Amino acid sequence: MASHDADHDADHDADHGDDHAAGQADEQGGGGGESLLTVIIALVANALIALAKSVVAVITGSASMVAEAAHSWADAGNEVFLILAERKAAQPRDARHPFGYGREAYVWSMFAAFGLFGAGAVVSVWHGISVLGHEEEETSYTWAYAVLAIAFVLEAVSFVQATRQTRAEAKRRGLRPLKFIANTSNPTLRAVFAEDAAALIGLLIAGLGIFLHQVTGQAVWDAVGSILVGLLLGVVAIFLIRRNRDFLVGEAVSAEVWRRALDELNESPEVERVTFLHLEFVGPGKVFLVAAVDLVGDETEAKVADRLTALGHAIEEHQVVARAVITLSSPDALTIDPDSIGTSATGTPAGAMSSDGRTP
Repeated sequence: MASHDADHDADHDADHGDDHAAGQADEQGGGGGESLLTVIIALVANALIALAKSVVAVITGSASMVAEAAHSWADAGNEVFLILAERKAAQPRDARHPFGYGREAYVWSMFAAFGLFGAGAVVSVWHGISVLGHEEEETSYTWAYAVLAIAFVLEAVSFVQATRQTRAEAKRRGLRPLKFIANTSNPTLRAVFAEDAAALIGLLIAGLGIFLHQVTGQAVWDAVGSILVGLLLGVVAIFLIRRNRDFLVGEAVSAEVWRRALDELNESPEVERVTFLHLEFVGPGKVFLVAAVDLVGDETEAKVADRLTALGHAIEEHQVVARAVITLSSPDALTIDPDSIGTSATGTPAGAMSSDGRTP
């Protein structure tokens, strides 16, 4: 019920300040399969690019080319982590993991982001600084330009696939693609999109550094290119680490989705009032729902428990709800007033408990 709205919280969130989590409660159905295809395409492209860059880096001795080779090898290794993220997160829930394995996606995506930072950003900056001020032997730049051109084409193929998926998902939710990428609960799509975009920009920086080295005869430009590529990768890696951390520690849905979930609970013939409601992501497109309600009627404790359990199971029938826990409100708990609910700085609905500050 609530999750149905979480999948379609699209219409005008970007215009009403709910961008933060509007792009989160998203991927279901074939989204996972398309994300895996996106990652596989990126893996093949980056492996070929890394091999070509490494050969040319040895031939030319270019600092920028060494940085680009490190970047591509880091990306290729990261795609392996992202494939693991897709496969492990898709495992069905079991007795030891009642919420499923969705958060595995953020764990393995976090490993990939650390790999990008260490093997990509740090190596590139370190190599650029180490050759700064050292004159490199003059060499042919034909190979360098050729591999940069080929790499740009291959990276563009991967980026087009990631962009196609991103635009399709964003359009269904009425969001701008970049807003969707920043806020989606799908970490593999975010990683491939961000890394491919950084790769294309990095190729342009590397090409410019090599060109300036060629026309001026000063190797400092090549070294600067390496450092700039490393800094770019560092920024992307930190962004990816931060977003994976957000979902690992528990990211709530947007206030808009929360209100819609509240409305559906209130409209249920079983529910008289709602005093507490919380929806939190436990994986890509998967939420954990907790609510406290008063049921219609006055029945025995055993029958009330059965009705609460049945209500929770009904909610869990939606494929986006990993788990739903419905409890009975305490007698003194105040009913949630949707009109008084604001949004905190993090996008978590403020006031998602009784107005006297107590949880039921």
